[in-house]
Amino acid sequence: MAAVVGAGGGIGQAFVAALRNDARFARVHAFSRGGGDHIGIMDPTDEASIATAVAGVEAPVHRLIVTTGMLHDAVQTPEKSWRALDGATLARSFAINSIAPLMVIKAFLPLIPKDERAEIAVLSARVGSISDNRTGGWHGYRASKAALNQLIKTISIELTRSHPHLICVALHPGTVDTGMSAPFQRGVAADKLFTPAYSVERMLAVLDGLTPEQTGGVFAWDGTAVPA
Repeated sequence: MAAVVGAGGGIGQAFVAALRNDARFARVHAFSRGGGDHIGIMDPTDEASIATAVAGVEAPVHRLIVTTGMLHDAVQTPEKSWRALDGATLARSFAINSIAPLMVIKAFLPLIPKDERAEIAVLSARVGSISDNRTGGWHGYRASKAALNQLIKTISIELTRSHPHLICVALHPGTVDTGMSAPFQRGVAADKLFTPAYSVERMLAVLDGLTPEQTGGVFAWDGTAVPA
């Protein structure tokens, strides 16, 4: 079994399509806030909603993909300056980008096998790298993705004891042609703007090639490690 949380977005939809074409997975459970055709309802910021959705998933789940995240929406946009900082919007960024994926993982863990290979992957971003930050700005998004990377590292260390064959990582998809990146595509070279299908194909190849010794890492679409 496999599961995709965040199946309503462009990358999430591409993950669902790719996994449903993978003979290794007898079934792919897909969830989004709005639900839809063959997609269950799950609000990753609501633990009761997560629990209700996961209750309908049968074990074992060998691959869990969490694509949820928020860069901008009708409520907020990335901060271009410290003058735009606001406590409520910063807290919202952390709630969606950092806390929600971990609550999803927590709910799914009882379904993840302990005695065989399994994978958990969440979508992060290169801008979450602290050492690679050269331009500043985007305070909430950068910081919440950095926090997500740390949380994945932290939980992966604990899980090496109970799930020695588990790979729990964060993945950077590159710049993907979706609604999330649309306002920020100016200046992106054509060969660096990926379709969702291509990005997902590359990320799944990376995931297939990882070993349990690499659990806790952050890896880009091309397999390179993203610095902390």
